[in-house]
Amino acid sequence: MKKLLLVAAVTISSLLSMPAKAQLNVNVNIGSQPLWGPTGYDHVDYYYLPDVESYYYVPKKQFVYLNGNDWVFGNSLPSRYGNYDLYNGYKVVINSPKPYLNFKNDKVKYGKFKGNKGQMVIRDSDDSRYYVVKGHPHGMPPGQAKKIYGKQNNGKGHGNGKGHGKGKH
Repeated sequence: MKKLLLVAAVTISSLLSMPAKAQLNVNVNIGSQPLWGPTGYDHVDYYYLPDVESYYYVPKKQFVYLNGNDWVFGNSLPSRYGNYDLYNGYKVVINSPKPYLNFKNDKVKYGKFKGNKGQMVIRDSDDSRYYVVKGHPHGMPPGQAKKIYGKQNNGKGHGNGKGHGKGKH
């Protein structure tokens, strides 16, 4: 029993004497973001769409909206939002799990963005890090974009410095 306590004490003291190391975990999902998503984000889990009080879940490419009291996941918004323009509607980035469970707070907090226009969207950006997004006008396969732009920008996603006057974030 004394040996076990001694081993535990030595283990704990050696762990405590180790210098603390900060760990940086960067998760980039630019290639998964939709063309209508706002620029300026390397990672997005959800967009909140204040105009239609709905969410978009980027990893699964699904809209999340209320149908009565139930949250529904679907490939498109329901027909009642048929006139909503994703390219012009304001999007709020939310990187937390299941934000729709916090809907009442989001509705109040982000309600001020209803009707706001003018967010730069990925489709209209000339930032090379978005060239990997499927359908982008300057689109190319992710490996090709990384090969061309990755070396020039040290992986920071700012291309060769040309043509970035508009759309900077």
